[in-house]
Amino acid sequence: MLEVCSDMLEVCSDMLEVAEEANRAGDFDLAVEIYSSQLADLQQPDRTLSLRKADSLTRAGRIFEALDSYCTAASLGKLLPEELPILVETIARTLREKELGTSNGYGKSSSSISSGGEDGVESDGECGEDDALDLFSCRLCKRLLHEPTTVECGHTFCKSCLDDNSDSNSSVNDCSQCKQLLNQKDGGLPHGRRLDVVLSGLLDKLFATESRARKFWIEGEVLWKNQNLSDALEKYNAAVDLGKKTQTSLPSSGRLLCQRAELHMEMRNFSQAVQDGNILCRMKPLWTKAHCLKATALSEAGRNDEALQEYLLCVALKPNWTKVKLEAQKVLSEVFSLVFENQDLPTPLHPLQGGVATRLIKPPALLRTLRPLTQKPSSSSQDSEFSVTKSPPVDESSCRLSSGSLSAVESSTKSLAGVLAALPAPPGGLKRKHSGDGPSAVFNPPSKLPRPDESSVQSLFVGRSFPVELLDSGDMECSLCMRLFYEPVATPCGHTFCLKCLERCLDHNSNCPLCKENLSEYLATRGYSKTLLMEEVLQRYLGDELAERKKIHEEEMKELSNLNQEVPIFVCTMAFPTITCPLHVFEPRYRLMIRRSMETGTKQFGMCIADELKGFADYGCMLEVRDVKFFPDGRSVVDTIGVSRFKVLSHGQRDGYNTAKIEYLEDKKVEGEELGELLKLHNAVYEQANNWFTSLKDNMKSQILSHFGHLPSKDPNPQASPSGPAWCWWLLAVLPLENRAQLTILAMTSLKDRLIAIRRVLVFVTRKRPR
Repeated sequence: MLEVCSDMLEVCSDMLEVAEEANRAGDFDLAVEIYSSQLADLQQPDRTLSLRKADSLTRAGRIFEALDSYCTAASLGKLLPEELPILVETIARTLREKELGTSNGYGKSSSSISSGGEDGVESDGECGEDDALDLFSCRLCKRLLHEPTTVECGHTFCKSCLDDNSDSNSSVNDCSQCKQLLNQKDGGLPHGRRLDVVLSGLLDKLFATESRARKFWIEGEVLWKNQNLSDALEKYNAAVDLGKKTQTSLPSSGRLLCQRAELHMEMRNFSQAVQDGNILCRMKPLWTKAHCLKATALSEAGRNDEALQEYLLCVALKPNWTKVKLEAQKVLSEVFSLVFENQDLPTPLHPLQGGVATRLIKPPALLRTLRPLTQKPSSSSQDSEFSVTKSPPVDESSCRLSSGSLSAVESSTKSLAGVLAALPAPPGGLKRKHSGDGPSAVFNPPSKLPRPDESSVQSLFVGRSFPVELLDSGDMECSLCMRLFYEPVATPCGHTFCLKCLERCLDHNSNCPLCKENLSEYLATRGYSKTLLMEEVLQRYLGDELAERKKIHEEEMKELSNLNQEVPIFVCTMAFPTITCPLHVFEPRYRLMIRRSMETGTKQFGMCIADELKGFADYGCMLEVRDVKFFPDGRSVVDTIGVSRFKVLSHGQRDGYNTAKIEYLEDKKVEGEELGELLKLHNAVYEQANNWFTSLKDNMKSQILSHFGHLPSKDPNPQASPSGPAWCWWLLAVLPLENRAQLTILAMTSLKDRLIAIRRVLVFVTRKRPR
């Protein structure tokens, strides 16, 4: 509460309400005048009123005058961090608008600089400030892949990242890129996930130095996690030294130095942490985390004045980083406190009494803290009151400036006033003229924000590169077909093969072709997802070789899809047009055959019965796959239906299964009197077949119905289908005939002959049936 005379209480209260209304309206100068008038009427300075005045001055852009009022309030009682948000935000906004917004020169707009998560939560956008993600970056740790491990969906991550995430129960049980649900961390193997052998060798070859540095880095992280700090520091030093010795700028060097600085702080080596922070800020001037890390190290080292500068830069770069904003307020509070605790000050006079020389003089410590954020290279003021000599530059490692005499301090105060008075008011604020307005001045870049050279900027945004001659097509060969990978897939044991090559091997044996690891679970899930990183490497760096490989594959598929020249033949049982034929496929050669019929898109193959001399019969029926259900061990049940009949012209073989060159069979059509006779015969045989089926015992009927369904209806036009009426084939499938007899009828191209043959069979089975 303000301590004022009781007879003035009503007047003061009304005026304070007016001042608050002026602040809300953006007329900060009016609010300042009201607070100044109220303070002038008091016999002793009031802390609360001084703070209100200071905040209004700050909002008006009159920061130097605001410091007078803040110092007055600080002399009456310690300034708390929560009392300084307006001062921090205003200084940060001024830095952002004057330097980082329109003339930063780093290719970033103010909006992009100030973007970020609430409360300082670093999002993926932080990576843009540190390392540009490229093809060979892990999407979990944002660094070069170390011990690359490919998961079920085909994406690749560091093995340690997957293990850490799985250990933490908070993890990602799904892929961070495609959100597919992943298996347990063991990946279906007894010894856990394995590194991708081909990719691991490729990364070691293409990025030898960085791979070695990542190895040291990972080892350091493990030692740090186990609290073996000194050994961890040695690993980090080794990783950093690799880049120095080879004069190579590692893409993740920023993050590496950042972690080493954090390790230094945990070991309380604050001076070394500050050194790493300095390097980081020079490397990446707009990386907020670098400035925050340096500020934290400086604060821990007790160098609050320098820490304040870095915190203010952080807030300027990322205004929504609440945590850092609070730290800046806390450090600024400590700076004010140290000023009044450690220095002998002249007795504060009444705020508005006396001239410039007799007012409260801000101590040197406060001046040298704020000078690097506000100083200009030389004084160009036309007002003799503000003309002073040029100030020496501030050393980055230390801010020790001699306090000098009272006149020197006052001179510095005047110089600072000239610059700060020229700072712009906040956008939308109403600027009122007042006697303290000074001439305009240029706001120079803060000394703590060095401009990177062009090479640094390029290295920030360009991904990893390597000499093209380092990558040879021999590095990307399948060990099974000895050709360039086509649709590469990685097994859980870490080996990579062409998809078709692996499937053919697993048809014969459920073990890995190279290490003999059991892949039964992998086979059961049919999780053959292509390794996306390998695919991208092939397309980007071996495009010509991949195009040639693709051409060969397409030619093979075209040859396989020709259902006249080379039809795959399943040698098993009799099949008929329109009749279903379920198959249990377990032989490796037929697994391959069925898979190829699905891949080519034909979904068809021929069915023939065996022949002792030729291997399979000269006639058969084409089957179309309607559905396939796989068992965990690789076997499958294939639901097929007969499509058309064919005659074999020549026999052949391909990859273990039979093939044939064929011609399709169609019934010869008749007309006139022959058609009339055919219709009569057709109707008569149908009635005979229906009577036979009706006369069967119930159990026999049930079995037939469960396997083949009901007798198809009689066709009005029996010649409509090239294979004749469907009921004939249904009847031929259920009649008790040997395969050879069925084959003879299947081969007929005369519907009349087929009907006569069926009638003879019906007569025979009817006579033979016991009465």
